[in-house]
Amino acid sequence: MKVILRQDFEQLGHVGDVIDVKDGYARNYLIPRDIAYQATPNSILQLEEEKKQHSRRQEKEKRASEKLATELEKVSVTIQMNVGEDDKLFGSVTSQMIADSLKEKGIAIEKRQIEMEDAIKALGIYTVDVKLPGSVIGKVKVWVVRE
Repeated sequence: MKVILRQDFEQLGHVGDVIDVKDGYARNYLIPRDIAYQATPNSILQLEEEKKQHSRRQEKEKRASEKLATELEKVSVTIQMNVGEDDKLFGSVTSQMIADSLKEKGIAIEKRQIEMEDAIKALGIYTVDVKLPGSVIGKVKVWVVRE
């Protein structure tokens, strides 16, 4: 049976792909879960409309992410930490701490969006990447100061 994918499905393909699968797999799994629908002349027209909507949605999401990225570059976050000898921190600065500080400034970012190569374990100024929807990367300046 030929079906058209409504969403990206790792084992089969991407949105809009027309694939050939076994009848039972299509009827019992793909179609009831709205992962795919049967490829008919009418459904091909529907596919074109869904592709347009999908591209519009992605473009809108990317514009919003780019706007947020420029806003993030203007923001700097200050995190106060307890310090021991040689200005080493007790513990480290986590992505949750950065997310909480951004939330206080009115920017809602989840901790899993914040990408830190290594844990921050010393005082100083750091630039941290924030992964936004639409493959946009924002940068936040983080100041780690003594408490």
